[in-house]
Amino acid sequence: MTDGAQVVERTARLLRALSADSGEPMTTTRLAQATGLTRPTAHRLLTALAEQGFVDREPGGAAWVLGPELYVMGALAADRYDITGTAAEAVRAVAVATGESAFLSARRGDETVCLLREEGAFPLRSHVLHEGIRFPLGVASAGLAILAMLPERDREDYLRRVDLVPAWGAAHAAGPLRERLARARADGYVVNPGLIVEGSWGMAAAIFDAHGRPAWALSATGVEQRFDDERRPLIGRVLVEQAHVVTQRLRGR
Repeated sequence: MTDGAQVVERTARLLRALSADSGEPMTTTRLAQATGLTRPTAHRLLTALAEQGFVDREPGGAAWVLGPELYVMGALAADRYDITGTAAEAVRAVAVATGESAFLSARRGDETVCLLREEGAFPLRSHVLHEGIRFPLGVASAGLAILAMLPERDREDYLRRVDLVPAWGAAHAAGPLRERLARARADGYVVNPGLIVEGSWGMAAAIFDAHGRPAWALSATGVEQRFDDERRPLIGRVLVEQAHVVTQRLRGR
């Protein structure tokens, strides 16, 4: 990697870290830890980003937040990439029909990022997902649904070059993951049986862009007893139906 490309990659890591956890302020030390950078390197890059308006300091100067220039850029990009307005009704429909917390997530490279949340009526909830949180493809239910529906060559390329086991456990090895993905392709939806947090289950179905690529996912999460053998097909059907509704709307945009 050239020096210039390395600077861009490190800068992107810092901005992604700042956008996690719903954009909560983060200190230089915490950002360095989250990105694997040294503190002096993180501070140097953050200072340069602040000069351009991409990050800002909280009053008192102890922590960093995303800056106003990113808002301007995001507003300009929204017409091309933001589907939250199109998908909001479907997210709400999943929450109402299932009683679980419902979400919209988007693919961003090798990750998914949660964009939208709607609470269901059932009082016990899983708190694994929230707006802004990122997971690698193949970990949370949204990322499983998207990975399952990728073309085989792209899916296998990802499984060969990414090792999820050190961070996420043996259930995320390529073998078990391939079995889970195959079931998802057969059923049209994926089930994540508490593999991130024990007792917190999730299900998801992919949303496809105008070119037929899986680019987003609708998901529902809740406590394990709400995802028994009888309810899973019902929840899966709701997710698939609503994901299809959004896909059709996107093709007509």
